[in-house]
Amino acid sequence: MRVALNLEQLLSRPPGGIGRYTSELARLLPGPDPAGGERIEVVPFVACHRQSRVGTALGSFGLADLEPVRLWLPRPVLYDTWNLLGSPRLDRLHRELRGIDIVHAPSLAVPPRAGGAALVVTAHDAATLVFPEAYPLRGRFFHRRGLEATARRADLVITPTRAAADEITSRTKIRADRIRIVPHGVAQRRVSEGLIAAARSNLGLGQTPYVLWVGTLEPRKNLPLLLEAFETVVRAGLPERLVIVGPPGWRGGPAAVRAAAAALGDRVLFAGPLRADRLVALYSGATLFAFPSLHEGFGLPVLEAMVQRAPVLCSDIPVLREIAGSAARFAPSNDAGAWGEALVEILRDERGRAALGLAGREHASQFTWERCVRHTRAVYREVLGHSG
Repeated sequence: MRVALNLEQLLSRPPGGIGRYTSELARLLPGPDPAGGERIEVVPFVACHRQSRVGTALGSFGLADLEPVRLWLPRPVLYDTWNLLGSPRLDRLHRELRGIDIVHAPSLAVPPRAGGAALVVTAHDAATLVFPEAYPLRGRFFHRRGLEATARRADLVITPTRAAADEITSRTKIRADRIRIVPHGVAQRRVSEGLIAAARSNLGLGQTPYVLWVGTLEPRKNLPLLLEAFETVVRAGLPERLVIVGPPGWRGGPAAVRAAAAALGDRVLFAGPLRADRLVALYSGATLFAFPSLHEGFGLPVLEAMVQRAPVLCSDIPVLREIAGSAARFAPSNDAGAWGEALVEILRDERGRAALGLAGREHASQFTWERCVRHTRAVYREVLGHSG
């Protein structure tokens, strides 16, 4: 089975959770099926970029040995012609993309079929239709057209959660009978005390306890609410700092966050984007992980924190209820007062935090990338008419 896989998300800035998902597909799909199914040959491809840029981007995901096909069109042209015009076909863009059985688009850049190939699209959510005001015009255009192209062309559509599937079917023409729910995974890594100490030292934290947030600075992440709620922590005389990790996003997100943080002074630390090993160490050393998002397609940072036994407080929204189950505490996403009270209560309850952390680790252990890829292989077999 030959599968053409678009790796272009790995060259996006920021690549986000979709980048991690795409990289794990590229890493784990190739080779024989552990369940006895057909061997998969992945043919990765990207738009027109310098070889050095492709190598650097893939290397940051541990895929330095991968050599994707480089197409001759730049990303904006390629994506717009695909989503609007349904051309050019992949098999006409490069000879290595001929004889493909399945084209898998892991984001809403939806190529037309390559000859007689089946088309599988991963639609992570319909966020731009739910919260259009949270996205720039270009982002709204791309995602709307991508969802429309998916509805027209895809044989099967993968979504990571039931909440995302319901959102997509209620706001697009994608039918429920074409959707297959395949939850993402999370790296099941353990971290040494030495790495935790090094991560603290690199950020100048020393032994100071901290509350952690991870993501992209954009409006739907709801960081101003967390910053307002954290004032309650400061007034209560608790020692924790708030550590914010992630790249700047869009639509005034970084400016709004920094403005909201001004009143807290040095109690807030902006760490920017971090390497994976340092980020995992920060999860492990956190007193609490806080995630007040208004909307998510999956919410990968919640599970990343749980794997490291960090207790989690997150928004009471359907998707986070779905992925976190009973292993997290929840607070309303629009109530800074409730968040402040919950932060103080959890930070004062050492025994409760320990129990929550243990429950989170056990819960997150079921979300592996191997399971994600196993179910993705099943979607491939289904779309080709195979059984099993």
